Amino acid sequence: MCSPYQPGDAPRTILVAVDGPSASGKSTVSKRLAGQLDFIYVDSGSLYRAITWTANENDIPPGDTAGVVSLLDGLVAEPYLTGRDLRFKVNAIDPGDALRSEAVVERVSDLAAIPEVRTFVVDRLRDAARMGNLVMEGRDIGSVVFPDTLFKFYLDAEPEERARRRFAEQDSGSGGDKLAAVRDSLDRRDRKDTSRQTAPLQIPEGASIINTTSLSLDEVVALIEKSIRAECPTLSQEH
Repeated sequence: MCSPYQPGDAPRTILVAVDGPSASGKSTVSKRLAGQLDFIYVDSGSLYRAITWTANENDIPPGDTAGVVSLLDGLVAEPYLTGRDLRFKVNAIDPGDALRSEAVVERVSDLAAIPEVRTFVVDRLRDAARMGNLVMEGRDIGSVVFPDTLFKFYLDAEPEERARRRFAEQDSGSGGDKLAAVRDSLDRRDRKDTSRQTAPLQIPEGASIINTTSLSLDEVVALIEKSIRAECPTLSQEH
């Protein structure tokens, strides 16, 4: 049996949880892994960012927890598939690239620390299991969202390597000061994620820990895929 999770009357679903801090490689690895397995890829952080974007669009100021909680009362988060990627519209709007804006990225950890926000998101992530086999990445997937799944992986990397990766993603040009700023931003995010009272970033119980610092994308994906196929030998080998 590949997974003990069975949402309601839906068929049993294989759930792969990939957790880790920012720039540990979890997004790239998870997306590639989902393609290899022909699973649906879910970036759980996109829903937190969508809520943050909506709060910004509604001019809810930083620190206004009550305003954010009130916003949730009328918020409709609608999942939809683009290929094999699961995305969310909020109040019928897809924020698109705005989810990666600096204004969203710098604030999302604060909103994600609000218990009501986490409950809202976790409920909708669990509902996503009805859509089929998933590779879901985030910060509490194996510890909170799907703690009973057989497949939990925690990716990490040395801080300097994580900063280098994020710097390269941003295509910010060259310069030691800019790289240092990226490292500082990651450090702030780490402190917020690990110190929040509700569902802090942690290594899920029973998770396989993979340090990706010196591993290629293909090597990390191969390690995880091998582990999954060992438990689920009937999975298609076509991808």
